[in-house]
Amino acid sequence: MVRNASKDDNDDRSREKDNAAAAGLALTVNPPSCRVLRHSESLVLYGRTHIQRTLAWIERTFQKRECVQIIVSKDTSRCSCGQLVTQHNYVLPGAKEEGGPLVQLEVQPAERWSPLKHTQTSPTDAYGVIEFQGGGHVNKAMYIRVSYDSRPDLLLQLMVKDWQLELPTLLISVHGGLQNFDLPPKLKQVFGKGLIKAAVTTGAWIFTGGVSTGVIRHVGDALKDHSSKSRGKVCAIGIAPWGIIENKEDLIGRDVTRPYQTMSNPLSKLAVLNSSHSHFILADNGTSGKYGAEVRLRRQLEKHIALQKINTRLGQGVPVVCLILEGGPNVISIVLESLREEPPVPVVVCDGSGRASDIISFAHRYCEEDGLLSDGVKDQLLVTIQKTFNYNRSQAQQIFLMVMECMKKRALITVFRMGSEGQQDIEMSILTALLKGTNASASDQLSLALAWNRVDIARSQIFVYGLHWPVNSLEQAMMDALVLDRVDFVKLLIENGVNIHHFLTIPRLEELYNTKLGPANTLHFVVRDVKKVTFVLFVFQGNLPPDYQITLIDIGLVLESLMGGAYRCNYTRKSFRTLYNNLYGLKRPKALKLLGMEDDEPRPKGKGKKNKKKEEEVDIDVDDPEVSRFQYPFHELMVWAVLMKRQKMALFLWQRGEEAMAKALVACKLYKAMAHESSQSELVDDIYQDLENNSKEFGQLAYELLDQSYKHDEQVAMKLLTYELKNWSNSTCLKLAVAAKHRDFIAHTCSQMLLTDMWMGCLRMGKSNSLKVILGIIFPPAILLLEFRLGDEGSYHSSKENEDGKTKEDDNKSSKDAVSNVDATSKKGDEEEEQKKHRRRTPIGRKIYEFYNAPFTKFWFNTISYLVYLMLYNYIILVKMERWPSLQEWIVISYIITLGLEKVRQILMSEPGKLKQKINVWLEDYWNITDLVAISVFLLGLLLRLQNEPSMGYGRVIYCVDIIFWYIRVLDIFGVNKYLGPYVMMIGKMMIDMLYFVVIMLVVLMSFGVARQAILHPDEEPTWRLARNIFYMPYWMIYGEVFADSIDPPCGDNLYDEDGKKLPPCIPGAWLTPAIMACYLLVANILLVNLLIAVFNNTFFEVKSISNQVWKFQRYQLIMTFHDRPILPPPLIILPHIYIVLKRLCCRCRRRPEGDRDDRERRLRKTRSTVQELKGLHEFEEQCVDEYFREKNDEKQSSNNERIRVTSERVENMFMRLEEVNEREHSMKASLQTVDLRLAQLEEFSGRMMNALEKLAGVDRAELVCTRSRGSSVCEPASLLRHSSINSADGYSLYRYQLDHEDRVSVSGDIEGTDRRVQLSPERRDNTTEPPTPAMCHLSPTPRTLTWRNRQRKPSWRQRRPSLSRGQRSIPPL
Repeated sequence: MVRNASKDDNDDRSREKDNAAAAGLALTVNPPSCRVLRHSESLVLYGRTHIQRTLAWIERTFQKRECVQIIVSKDTSRCSCGQLVTQHNYVLPGAKEEGGPLVQLEVQPAERWSPLKHTQTSPTDAYGVIEFQGGGHVNKAMYIRVSYDSRPDLLLQLMVKDWQLELPTLLISVHGGLQNFDLPPKLKQVFGKGLIKAAVTTGAWIFTGGVSTGVIRHVGDALKDHSSKSRGKVCAIGIAPWGIIENKEDLIGRDVTRPYQTMSNPLSKLAVLNSSHSHFILADNGTSGKYGAEVRLRRQLEKHIALQKINTRLGQGVPVVCLILEGGPNVISIVLESLREEPPVPVVVCDGSGRASDIISFAHRYCEEDGLLSDGVKDQLLVTIQKTFNYNRSQAQQIFLMVMECMKKRALITVFRMGSEGQQDIEMSILTALLKGTNASASDQLSLALAWNRVDIARSQIFVYGLHWPVNSLEQAMMDALVLDRVDFVKLLIENGVNIHHFLTIPRLEELYNTKLGPANTLHFVVRDVKKVTFVLFVFQGNLPPDYQITLIDIGLVLESLMGGAYRCNYTRKSFRTLYNNLYGLKRPKALKLLGMEDDEPRPKGKGKKNKKKEEEVDIDVDDPEVSRFQYPFHELMVWAVLMKRQKMALFLWQRGEEAMAKALVACKLYKAMAHESSQSELVDDIYQDLENNSKEFGQLAYELLDQSYKHDEQVAMKLLTYELKNWSNSTCLKLAVAAKHRDFIAHTCSQMLLTDMWMGCLRMGKSNSLKVILGIIFPPAILLLEFRLGDEGSYHSSKENEDGKTKEDDNKSSKDAVSNVDATSKKGDEEEEQKKHRRRTPIGRKIYEFYNAPFTKFWFNTISYLVYLMLYNYIILVKMERWPSLQEWIVISYIITLGLEKVRQILMSEPGKLKQKINVWLEDYWNITDLVAISVFLLGLLLRLQNEPSMGYGRVIYCVDIIFWYIRVLDIFGVNKYLGPYVMMIGKMMIDMLYFVVIMLVVLMSFGVARQAILHPDEEPTWRLARNIFYMPYWMIYGEVFADSIDPPCGDNLYDEDGKKLPPCIPGAWLTPAIMACYLLVANILLVNLLIAVFNNTFFEVKSISNQVWKFQRYQLIMTFHDRPILPPPLIILPHIYIVLKRLCCRCRRRPEGDRDDRERRLRKTRSTVQELKGLHEFEEQCVDEYFREKNDEKQSSNNERIRVTSERVENMFMRLEEVNEREHSMKASLQTVDLRLAQLEEFSGRMMNALEKLAGVDRAELVCTRSRGSSVCEPASLLRHSSINSADGYSLYRYQLDHEDRVSVSGDIEGTDRRVQLSPERRDNTTEPPTPAMCHLSPTPRTLTWRNRQRKPSWRQRRPSLSRGQRSIPPL
């Protein structure tokens, strides 16, 4: 049989070589194009080759053992290996030379059987998958049969690479009794839950014996209970001896899936495998029906796993713990071997499970620190060992010595006693034992707890009171916690003194971005896309190199790409790059040149450029550690967590640090941009959905934080929206919300109040604002009748205008005035009316300026100007066009040219630094694209119109077409209206929907149009009109024009119509045209048109539900547009342009860039706060965050789900306590029954001794009775009453009286018997019976009397002795 197996192996190897050769030939012969076309076939071929190589490696590496020499045991029919002699394979002696296995027939009884000497190895023939039968759900497990001396490193390679197991962070080796035993229900429940919890929370492996007996059965029950409640499967590996397995013949096969029955034969000594395990390693030493083959293999494998590192960051090896439950003498030896290992293996013993566990726990409790026991405890322990294992004195002494050897390392033994203080769960005992047993430093223990992700262990066992941590000793743990995404550990370390400001440096932040551990992320792909766009012509021609290290400059590019617009990251600014290069050397200088980063900011010309560079070089101190740190480290870490898709970590870091509202908006925008990138890259939908959900979560946080701030203080909340965020590209929270398209945030009352203040400027809000403003524009004297908010109630806008004329020394004061002004604008009611009366008179010039400078006025001024321009445009294209432009046409031309200049001004004065970025940001608004097309088309028409005919005619046509764009531009004006604004957005969305519909309609239209044209006009010449005829009639048919005359025109040879005209000849196949047309109209007019209507309907209701938010969001863009626009409209806008140019030239001559900066900030609606004001804002924001989470926590605590959870926990706790009370009650009953039984035995023994003493003394019972009767003629009732003991049985009273009767018969005659009955009869009475009369004391022993006595209950032992009168002689107690 073995030879045949070897032959099959050789055939498999040759077949494998042939396949590999064929694969190599295919790859060699096929050209590259064929290789691309057959990529899927190559993958399949590679997969098959890889599997074949794996199977060949398994068979080449792992062996099985078979007995090849018969060594007869005591049973002559069996070999010493355990198999029957007839089960050995007999081979002729000449087979040895042929290489086959040899079984010697000679009997050698004196020789001892040895696996190394009397077995032969051959490639394993049993590995694959087991399918356990007999249950509702088929459990599967992988298995392999290996030799007992297999190398542990190869076994670990098999488990990690072939079985795809991850290296454990903890190894729990369970040992105990192999014989079936019962555990107390409570202990079994606690043991199972604790073991599974320890394995699940730490990612541990569980090693057991594999077979379904003894302690392994209890472990299997726990695993089965866990698998029924949770989807996650615990890695439980059973290492069992091959020879002890029932039905092991069913498992023989190479890479097979075998069904396996778990029903064991009660008459068999073999055992079945436990169906709850996930993997099995079956150790084979050639024996059958014997344990022990797995002991060596299991011990070596545990040692080898202990040498493996938990992960690349943590230097700790895999900790191993030995868990003991019940067990025999061999378990004590296993405990001793574990303690003697180097390093020693901690042991956890479950007290109360029985036998070896109880013996070890007893010795552990009573031994002293030096491991010694008192003499009394030693004797008691020896007696316990003898009774437990049925050993004699010498055998028990050996076990006792082993126990004492274990007690010498008492610190490594942890005893779990259920119900004891501080030990509520066994998994805490396991993990605590590992921390104590490793003898490691606090840092190493923290690393272990970090690897297990058990912050409760670290909090209770490591960060204890009084432990001193050196400075910066926890920074490495913080780094590991961030890399491994351990949020709770990060929180714990911060609570215990880790300073994030000192911790986070540039190298550490780069290390975090380059980590491969933790959750999967797409940062590498985003960096690749950004770099590909930048360096596609110079550096990279494809993907990034595998070992590419991401720098912070790359992260800056990614942030700018994701944030979009004018966002400038600090990592790409010149100051940071200079610092980066000075600290860490020039990193990719060519790449920086290609990026053009040297020119990212406007640099002065001449000597100022060199002086600035010198100042930067001088200011940087490389040796200063503060240089490489960050001002807001929590900002950087939160951005890192967002880009790495670590949502829980990002949420935790968001709570810490300053500028919580800005951080939430930035995270919302980043997640939304990453979701858009993933949808464009056609990644998995789950990634897109996860990123969208994360974005919504941060957006909700920002909105609720704004709401919380607004409830606390309206004025400060408005300040939070507008103060300058230096760390976020000098932006504001309001701009970040717009960039993130956070409609709810913009639609909040606080944001809308701020926008309304900006919209109205210094005009006081009231009724009929539009009419008053229009009247003021048409009739300027009406401006004096309007109300303004000036002086003490002046708006923020006016205070910023005054700020431009102040010096730097007045900056702090002016900013404080701005804050007070913002506070004043939000006050309503009677106070404003009262203050208005005491306000000083405002100058007329100031009123006129503030009126025209208000965005609301600018809007109506530009709208009126635009309507006048549109009327003039209509006039010049509707009347005859002269050779030279008229006055009206010159006004239109000037309007459009000045409007074009205004668009150029908007581009040049936008926030981005580079011209390309300015243009890209400007083109993001689709109305700007419309203006660009309209202006370009008009200028083209103007050039043609100024020419002679026929160019002039073409120019006029272009004029006529161009007015369409200007009329569409009117829709932008509707955006200011609350009702028309959402409809404009609906139109835009429906246009996008219609584009997809047009594509589908074009396919249907082409199919009908081409077929119709080809059938009805077979003799057409190739002209461009042919393409028109294909679309012309089918397109108009969509709108109901079916061209009835041309559907089926009359035709025929030699036929005439009603007018006598000859009909054209019939075209072959013309009858098909009406049928095809009917199908076309059915699909186009009914199906597709109604589909488009349904899509429009869906878009309408979608926008209608959020129409208010949509209008408020669009209102921001409109307000900001007119806030930054000059006062006068086109064509008068040329005057403000000239003023701006002259102002810039004057400022440059005076060299005042600060004024330019202030002007930009004024236009961008920013507030520059002092350090104290900024600190106050941060403190207010942090208070709002704390209050927000406090309210959330209270809401969670009061929620129905939380109440149900707490109630269920309490009910479960009460149920467990009731079970404990019930168990205690049963145990007390059993104890009392045992006490009663023993007391009854003592009474019986004392009675017999009294009878013997009476016989020896020769005392006559009759005389004794007479003496007693003379001393007391009346029996006291109290002396005859007997009380029943608890749990006493009536059957014992019958047994007691039967013994008394036999004694009386053997001692004396009737008189003596009568006396004894007189003495004993009161003892059989019950409490409920009446006291006997004195005459009853001398009743004769009649059967009736005996029957009455037998009915009495057994008395308690305290009432066994009756009370005697003074004259009576009492019997001495035993």
